Amino acid sequence: MRQAPSKAYFGRRYTLSASHRLHTQALTTAQNRAAYGKCNNPYGHGHNYVVEILVGGAVDPETGMVVDLAGLDALVDARILARFDHSNLNADPAFAERVPTTENLCCMIFGLIKDELPAGKLESVRIEETENNYFECRDAPAEPPGPRG
Repeated sequence: MRQAPSKAYFGRRYTLSASHRLHTQALTTAQNRAAYGKCNNPYGHGHNYVVEILVGGAVDPETGMVVDLAGLDALVDARILARFDHSNLNADPAFAERVPTTENLCCMIFGLIKDELPAGKLESVRIEETENNYFECRDAPAEPPGPRG
């Protein structure tokens, strides 16, 4: 009996600094203050985010790696860091109609790189916003499990 190839995971951390204001026109001033607290400050505030990318897949028999590190770095530099590092997230067109919460940023980053990896499958994007807060986005299953039998 042939053994199935093992799946391995490679994680890489990146940092970016960005500011944002949590606010939506869908809520009143009082509702925005209640929902977002000090994060609704009209002048915004910033974070030094730590973005973790986790790629899974078969280990390439020639290189011994799941994903080419240089290729992953180039992708993240071009699609994520160049766009979001040292920026005001509220000014990004993708946040014109959505609140720039870290949940939304995390899911956006996932979507921006998931189909462009040099190898492997994007398993998750995790962002540490503060020492106490982190957020994670994973791909949803392609289809819900059906009935058994």
